[in-house]
Amino acid sequence: MSLSPTQLDTLKQISREAGRVILEVYQRDDFEVQHKGDNSPLTAADLAAHQVIEQGLSALTPDWPRLSEEAADIPFSSRQHWQRYWCIDPLDGTKEFINRNGEFTVNIALIDQHQPVFGIIYVPISDELYWGDRNGAWKQTGLNMPERIQCRTLGESLTLIASRRHGQEKNSALLGPLASQFSQIDTVNKGSSVKMCLIAEGQADIYPRLFPTSEWDTAASQAIIEAAGGQLVDARTLQPLQYNRQASLVNPWFIVIGDPAFPLAQLQI
Repeated sequence: MSLSPTQLDTLKQISREAGRVILEVYQRDDFEVQHKGDNSPLTAADLAAHQVIEQGLSALTPDWPRLSEEAADIPFSSRQHWQRYWCIDPLDGTKEFINRNGEFTVNIALIDQHQPVFGIIYVPISDELYWGDRNGAWKQTGLNMPERIQCRTLGESLTLIASRRHGQEKNSALLGPLASQFSQIDTVNKGSSVKMCLIAEGQADIYPRLFPTSEWDTAASQAIIEAAGGQLVDARTLQPLQYNRQASLVNPWFIVIGDPAFPLAQLQI
């Protein structure tokens, strides 16, 4: 399915408004950091962005349920009946936000029949919007005209995107069997879904994630990556991730690639 131009414009506005309230907190001299039950950090920016998105989506599509990182305690007995819903990470990269490196995003995805069919990601610090659906993937900076983006094909060298906090040793072992196939392998460390946006716009080739994530961490990114011609797949089955299939909202390990011809089967998982 595709959203109407009016719906897309509204989603851009919601994303930018969420980014605005995030930056209000970000620009304070100090802000309180709490911790949730899983010890992940929580700030006033997470909650403010959640409220903006919740109100905006409720007005836009009142009949579609919403699953947000900040309101995820919805029992599977209810969720399992959802055919279409919004999957939201109001502030992806809270640790990057706390460390003030600018690498945090607003993520909103539409899930239909367990598949991410639309995703929008906003990078508040750079005023960049990424979105994608079956009609393609796009990037807009500020009020400039949107530009179509596309993943790149593999070349002689390989650029790997890695988390700032996880996986360097595992990534080295993972790519070991491919070392001789590329003239060089470069690694770029980034936080949040900024990593996957770089693949979608053709600036990198692969992002392995061999540490836990949740469904709201990947849903918008997967929609954009797929719209740009790439793939986000289960690291073991090599099949695209699906959503709301079980009680747990924890993803399997996954790998993002820009070129579907990437030799995934050769990786050492």
